[in-house]
This record gives sequence, C-alpha cells and structure tokens, in this order.
Amino acid sequence: MHYVYKSSGNPEAMTLLLLHGTGGNEHDLIPLATYFGSDINILSLRGNTNENGMPRFFKRLAMGVFDEEDLEFRTHEMVTFIKELAEKEKFDATKIIALGYSNGANIAGATLFLHPNFLAGAILFRPMLPFHHQEIQFNFNKTPIFLSSGNQDTMVSSGEIENYVEALNFAGFDVTNFTINTGHNLSQLDLDLAVEWFQIKNLVN
Repeated sequence: MHYVYKSSGNPEAMTLLLLHGTGGNEHDLIPLATYFGSDINILSLRGNTNENGMPRFFKRLAMGVFDEEDLEFRTHEMVTFIKELAEKEKFDATKIIALGYSNGANIAGATLFLHPNFLAGAILFRPMLPFHHQEIQFNFNKTPIFLSSGNQDTMVSSGEIENYVEALNFAGFDVTNFTINTGHNLSQLDLDLAVEWFQIKNLVN
C-alpha cells in the first residue's frame, strides 16, 4: 500500500492511522493530525482499490452498498500490512488509533468487526455499518470509539447508525456517538469534538 509515515521520535508514542474518503489519498488527512498533538506518530494510507480513477479502500456494488467480500479481504490485507510496517518503521502496533473519514471510516469500522482488539481506539467520521452479513467479534479492552454523523447526511440513515452503535456497545467497545447539524462533509465541529474526546480518553502517552 502507498503510505506516509512521520515518526514523533518517541518509541512509546501512539500512532494515528489516517484513512481517507473516496477519491482521496495518503496526503489528505495529514493536516488534521496536528490537532491531536505533536507527541504522536502519523501513518496515512492510500486505499488499494480504484473506482473510476478514485482511490478507495474496498469495492462497492452501488452507492451505499458495500462489496462485503472485498471489504473483508481488504481489511485483513490492511491489518497485515500495518503489522509488517510496524516492524519496518519501528512503531508499536498495539498503540494505533484509526482516524477515518467516510470510506476510510468504514474500513476502520470493518477492522473493529474482524480484528476487534487490534486498534487502541478509533475516530469514525461519517461511518456506515460495514457489514450486514458478518457478526462483530468481542472486544476485551473496552476500546474507545468516537463516531460523528450528520443529521442532513443523505448517504447514511439515523437508524443504521443506531444499529451500528448498539452493535459496538454489545461487543464491549466504549462508544461515544455524536450527531451534528450538517451533511456528509467533514466540519470543524467534528474535529473539535474528536480532539476533546481524544484528550478525555487520555489517548496520548
């Protein structure tokens, strides 16, 4: 996978894993990382699939309809890649916090389903329920999860988000969920709420 890695210089640091939306790349979300402090590593990936020239992390069958078989494959592929990269770049694979927007949030969510104890936390901006035909596995770490949705987002129904949050809670995750007055686009309020959550959960060493 194409990636950008920026070390904090601290071997004990958390790593912020940045996962872009459809049509983005590994550079898009890097400016957001500065809001979370200087004592973190930054790892930003580019999706490994392509839809009409737009990078994505997995295929979809139609707008809002995921190719769940490909999503499962790509999620395992990404986790394996990150574990190998942790050895190469010398960061701690047990201290990774995902920050994903839209398509990136969805592969981060799929990671919670399939590798529930891999991430140390996750920030999901405009997520959708990643799987309808796959049971979520149990999380034993009470891993903190942040979700933010827009009440004017035509791509995601409020009912689906409620089901998603319920599934995460049932699986043992520590979920914080916000619905804000906006559409699918990322807003400053999303970022402010995520930074506040990040500090409250004490996710910086």
